[in-house]
Amino acid sequence: MKNLKIAFIGAGNMAKAIIGGMLAEGFNAQQIIAAGPRLESLEKVQQEFHIEISTDNPAAAAQADVVVLAVKPQMLKEVSLALRDSLAHKPLIISVAAGITTVSLANWLGEDQAIVRCMPNTPSQLRLGASGAFANVKVSDVQKSTANAILAAVGIVQWLDDETLLNPVTAVSGSGPAYFFLFMEAMIEAGEKLGLSRACATELTLQTAVGAAQLAKESHCDVAELRRRVTSPKGTTEQAINSFEQDHLRATVLKAMTACSNRAVELSELLGK
Repeated sequence: MKNLKIAFIGAGNMAKAIIGGMLAEGFNAQQIIAAGPRLESLEKVQQEFHIEISTDNPAAAAQADVVVLAVKPQMLKEVSLALRDSLAHKPLIISVAAGITTVSLANWLGEDQAIVRCMPNTPSQLRLGASGAFANVKVSDVQKSTANAILAAVGIVQWLDDETLLNPVTAVSGSGPAYFFLFMEAMIEAGEKLGLSRACATELTLQTAVGAAQLAKESHCDVAELRRRVTSPKGTTEQAINSFEQDHLRATVLKAMTACSNRAVELSELLGK
């Protein structure tokens, strides 16, 4: 692992999150190169992580054992086609671009390429990410282990045997942070309307979210049991839970996440052409 050269094509927030996590996990800065069109952005990455940079994507990819595609989905086809001739040495390809299938990537990069597709999320910036990943048939066990080490540097990784399951992964963890932000936003607003200052409502809401998530993660009980333990019969929490249930919260969540997953399918078909 220490001898691998890893090229990031794209140096945005997700690339920076992964690079930072890798360095924290013991990867060497000399192993990593970040490439992209904007020298100013690359220089900021270089100053932060002390890694090599390049404005020549194909040249960076040509020297790499692992190529991480960290560009926007709308740009991925153009970027991939430009890289194709630089990948004759068959590096491991890891794509963190949402919606683009391994089949589309193989069409653009070359049919014999080993490709891992990953769906990370924004908490990866704090090394608290949750990612789903899928490897095509060209990926060896060693390459899968390499991909896992890179992706696990910013959080947990769940490997999938069926690529289509990355669509519900998008609905659960890829887009999931936004759901929690919306719920926290609603709690803060409700706290204000009930008489708390915005600062007080915000502090209490955010700490409650952090505490609840950590408790759920460390507990031997599932979240349903943890919820029951807080919900005393005829108590205050029960009134809130009953109100949520009467307003069909579970059905609302299912409807929203289904819409999210369906849109992921639509984007795959649209952007993968």
